[in-house]
Amino acid sequence: MTGRTLDAGLVEDLVRLREDLHREPELGLDLPRTQAKVLAALDGLPLEITTGSGLTSVTAVLRGGTGAGDGDRPVVLLRADMDALPLTEASGVPYASKIEGRMHACGHDLHTAMLVGAARLLAAERDRLHGDVVFMFQPGEEGHHGARLMIEEGVLDAAGRRPVAAYALHVASSMLPSGWLLTRKGPLLAGGDALRVTVRGRGGHDSQPHLLKDPVPAAAEMILALQTYASRGFDPFDPVLLSVGSVHAGTSANIIPDEAELKIGVRTFGPGAKAQVVDGVRRVLEGVAAAHGVTVAVEHAMDYPVTVVDAAEADFAAGTVEKVLGPDRLVWAPNTLSPSEDFSFVLDRVPGAMLFLGACPPDRDPGSASFNHSPDAVFGNEVLGDGARLLASLAADRLAAAG
Repeated sequence: MTGRTLDAGLVEDLVRLREDLHREPELGLDLPRTQAKVLAALDGLPLEITTGSGLTSVTAVLRGGTGAGDGDRPVVLLRADMDALPLTEASGVPYASKIEGRMHACGHDLHTAMLVGAARLLAAERDRLHGDVVFMFQPGEEGHHGARLMIEEGVLDAAGRRPVAAYALHVASSMLPSGWLLTRKGPLLAGGDALRVTVRGRGGHDSQPHLLKDPVPAAAEMILALQTYASRGFDPFDPVLLSVGSVHAGTSANIIPDEAELKIGVRTFGPGAKAQVVDGVRRVLEGVAAAHGVTVAVEHAMDYPVTVVDAAEADFAAGTVEKVLGPDRLVWAPNTLSPSEDFSFVLDRVPGAMLFLGACPPDRDPGSASFNHSPDAVFGNEVLGDGARLLASLAADRLAAAG
């Protein structure tokens, strides 16, 4: 096994950064404290740093010292997301969130610390790099299209040329033993859509329903019709998962409300179902609404593509895992996994790979530990060093291969 080594001081710095981020989680696209911590951790490195205008992103470019002229030098992008989730933490760890209703329950604090570690490792060997590296520190992964917004602000062109490859790690608090990795060629993670549906009728006193347009039974029929549509409207080998996660209407038992609201989550596993599902949902809802004499409005609140791993980049990443971390550390997933990820926006434009990294603490059973997004999910610091080394090696070795 070969690869970069981390001295004890750097590991301590990464653990400290991760735990500081964990104590002060921030949500969505506006992460000022998180951004400040990242900028402080990168201070003094030979990086070209820019921050976002519409979101608190950090983009850092490291210029390598070898290879062809500037116009021909290859570029590799490494990404970490930084935002937390609206959960009250129940993990019991000593560095638990100090903010009620916010928690790093998806491990983005680890991602951020690992990417800082990779930046420090690569900066130390800058003169030997065969190209440039873009470090993408991204807010708003959890349903806010942060990657898409960073792309609109130019992250893919930050080094002056499009990356030849892009990589990201995502930790898992269960499913994998600590330090093990998982990926697959082709679709790795489902596409994700979120819809807000407003059913509008005409409310009033419940003693006169015949004079009103009740949105509640219409909404109830919509829920059942959508389940039928999901199970009968798609190829079983290109399936759809459709869940109505929120239903709200009315304020009292004797008042028929004017409106009912549904919040719908949709996951698709291939481009065929992804392309047709939202229009199909609208058609079903409008048909039910017409039958009840009410109207329906559908807002497409989230639209994440399927996360597709390039086959050649998956093979390259697998070889890098073996070289850096040793044999038998990588598992190939047989099927697409059902979570969604907005790194998909990057992989839609740049060939690359995403890998899951097991971060279940060694004293826990990954088969029974709570998974990401749980209030009691725990991610071990033990993987920070491996994650930083792997990200750094993916970038440096891919530049060498391209250069």
